[in-house]
Amino acid sequence: MATPIGNLGDITPRAVEALQGADGIACEDTRVTGKLLRKYAIATRLFPYHEHNAARVRPGLVKRIAAGETIALVSDAGTPLISDPGYKLVRDAIAAALPIGFLPGPSAVLAGLVLSGLPPDRFFFGGFLPSKKEAKRREIAGLADLAATLLFFESPRRLAGTLRVLADTLGEREAAVIREATKLYEEVRRGSLGELAAFYDDAGPPKGEIVLAIGPPDGKAAAGPEADADLRARLTAALDRTSLRDAANAVAKATGRGRGEVYALALELTKGR
Repeated sequence: MATPIGNLGDITPRAVEALQGADGIACEDTRVTGKLLRKYAIATRLFPYHEHNAARVRPGLVKRIAAGETIALVSDAGTPLISDPGYKLVRDAIAAALPIGFLPGPSAVLAGLVLSGLPPDRFFFGGFLPSKKEAKRREIAGLADLAATLLFFESPRRLAGTLRVLADTLGEREAAVIREATKLYEEVRRGSLGELAAFYDDAGPPKGEIVLAIGPPDGKAAAGPEADADLRARLTAALDRTSLRDAANAVAKATGRGRGEVYALALELTKGR
């Protein structure tokens, strides 16, 4: 059985039990995970599994799991499989019809979403944006109309430049920079994309790991029950005045909701009329 476990300073009794009962612990850095094991007097054997050796080590891990061993996979920080090669081990285990389990650690992505104060009902996590400016601009432009809060990881040294590209491409949306999410020196700075770009231009690169959160386009915040009720009311009134297509187009434009979503609801409302 493969069990991904988050590497926390303080972990749950269930995680301690899982690590103690495992036949081996795969981890990004044995020095980092070794500190965790010493704290809880866990003697299970450690071995490295990271992006540089994953392709070589993974087949052996799958064989061990297939033979009945339990292998725990521990990340250096945060939830396993987010920006590490653990997902490939999980995929190979699933392909071999082997059991997997999950004991979550802290998630910088979800912590950043909550701390940003931006709409959490619908969000898109894009990992790291491309390092080159033009490729970065194209990727951001492709997400410009997405009715969701956008979340990215970014390196401190690229932060100011990325904020500037975001501001130039998306306009002055609400945003937040979350530094060291879930860790001791957690810090949040909120403002428009332009304001944040100017701040980090002057302040220089911050220290630590960065999560970027960008609000959805104006009028496209994730819908809740009240917004859905308003959408239905607007569509019902519009359908009394004009054709289905024109009503859907007009209401989509007025509310910022996706045209496909509005058109589907319009079809539903006209059934039985």
